Amino acid sequence: MDYRQFVCAVEKQMNKKMTGGVKTGLHTAVKNNGKERTGVLIETPGVNISPTIYLEEYYENYLNGVPVEKIVEEIISFYSAIKQEKSWDYEKILCYEGVKDRIVFKLINAEQNRKFLSTVPHMGFLDLAIVFYVLLEVTKEGTAAMTVSLSHMEQWQVGTDMLWEDALNNVKRLLPAEFFTMNYALKEILKKSTVQDNTSASENLLLGNVRDRDGMYVLTNHIRNYGASCIAYPHLLEMIGNILEADFYVLPSSVHEVVITPRHREISCEELDEMVKDINETQVEPEEVLSNHAYLYERGSGRLRIGTEREPGRMMG
Repeated sequence: MDYRQFVCAVEKQMNKKMTGGVKTGLHTAVKNNGKERTGVLIETPGVNISPTIYLEEYYENYLNGVPVEKIVEEIISFYSAIKQEKSWDYEKILCYEGVKDRIVFKLINAEQNRKFLSTVPHMGFLDLAIVFYVLLEVTKEGTAAMTVSLSHMEQWQVGTDMLWEDALNNVKRLLPAEFFTMNYALKEILKKSTVQDNTSASENLLLGNVRDRDGMYVLTNHIRNYGASCIAYPHLLEMIGNILEADFYVLPSSVHEVVITPRHREISCEELDEMVKDINETQVEPEEVLSNHAYLYERGSGRLRIGTEREPGRMMG
């Protein structure tokens, strides 16, 4: 059974098991970098928030011998944990005042998302693009967000400059940056820490609480979702340069985080580019790839640039 047949089988069995008028249908969405994903959309009567559960990991389990019946039980259990009991108040998004305190931004690859970028307000950032979204809710199970489209901007009668100004203020509060040693980041992955883990705050080098040093570091936000955007936070790279007391490379490990390493003269930008490209091809989901090359932050100029380019980059701060 291929993936499409598997998804159809899951949908059919879920509709047989759902109660209370809940219905399941197939939904295909175009995600980051133009990648399509198909999953099951679950609709609850009287509730206008309908989650889509993508099934790639469940399909892997099926290929490894887990029966479809067992997988359906797991999906229904997961849905029970994340389902919304009441509708989202859409009145809030009809005017800008209802959302301005929750406008944030993320970084995506400009070339791979040209079609998408034609439908949303955005700003250039080196070879990347800054796009805006409304962070509706953050829970242990994930985030609820709404992309800001050109039609939203027209309805709200705001410009890109205003979105950017409000987003810069909001990310400090809603998506504060965290900067860890790679050693701590690996430990966090192994123990599967939640975004509420108090230990992470005590290990955040940006707070000045830790004096440990490492050869590599991780920069992300506190919910570990589209945290690569932290490289566009005002003055943040300058702070990191002061902590490391060195120029440094920014390696885009995914849209969710970047790896930072102090500049070493014995390592060329071309070698780092090859490493980033290889990791993207073998370790990162296609929709989570940010860029195939390294960036260099130079403390003297306060600029971030593509590592292999010699012309000036974007001024930071």
